[in-house]
Amino acid sequence: MQHNSRRVVLYHPRFIAALRNTLAEAKDDLRDLHHRHLAELADLRAEISELRSILADVVTSLRTQADQDVAALRRQLMIALARLKRDPQRPLH
Repeated sequence: MQHNSRRVVLYHPRFIAALRNTLAEAKDDLRDLHHRHLAELADLRAEISELRSILADVVTSLRTQADQDVAALRRQLMIALARLKRDPQRPLH
């Protein structure tokens, strides 16, 4: 039996160095991507906060308008009821 005394190199130092560099670059890219995502998330949260504030303003405005409309309708109803009490035969328009 003859053995091959030649040593087979499975991992060449240049291959290991290239792999190490590639992994370092990938890690840097992922870190950059993570920071960009965090910044985008912060922007989206700020936008959501602004939209919530706008919605709250709209709801407040609509509630105020609805209260005013109800008050106006109550006044009109009171006037109509007072007219009916004074002159039940008179039309309301």
